[in-house]
Amino acid sequence: MTASKTPWIRPAWTPVTIAMMVFGFILHPVLGLAMLAYIIWGDKLEGMSSDIRSATDDLAEKFNRGKSQDGGFTRASRTGNAAFDDWREQEIDRLRKERERLDEEREEFEDYMREARRSKDEEEFETFRRSRGTTSKGKKSRKSSVPDA
Repeated sequence: MTASKTPWIRPAWTPVTIAMMVFGFILHPVLGLAMLAYIIWGDKLEGMSSDIRSATDDLAEKFNRGKSQDGGFTRASRTGNAAFDDWREQEIDRLRKERERLDEEREEFEDYMREARRSKDEEEFETFRRSRGTTSKGKKSRKSSVPDA
């Protein structure tokens, strides 16, 4: 049998996370509540951190580039060499478009991974249900040793 590569501490109701939550409540209620919050909302943390990172990157880029209201550069950021400034603006625009494309691909991959985790969770749950002898509608399946007459 091969070992599962599922992490022990993940945002799900696993024996390890439940034990950590119980010990957290024993040590200090805030630790228990933090673990409970991680179990319930932990899978949303990845999306939230990428949203925050994206927002702060955009803000820092606008601040550093000295963007004016019309989307162009302010006079202070220009060098005075028109050819160089034009080339630089084209390169920055090209890089911005490439960054947007990469961000879109990252979001698509994150969606794919989220769906893959969900599919795996559903498969594990159905395996569990079958092992207990229940159907997907919640009724016990017939396992009678007496044949029907």
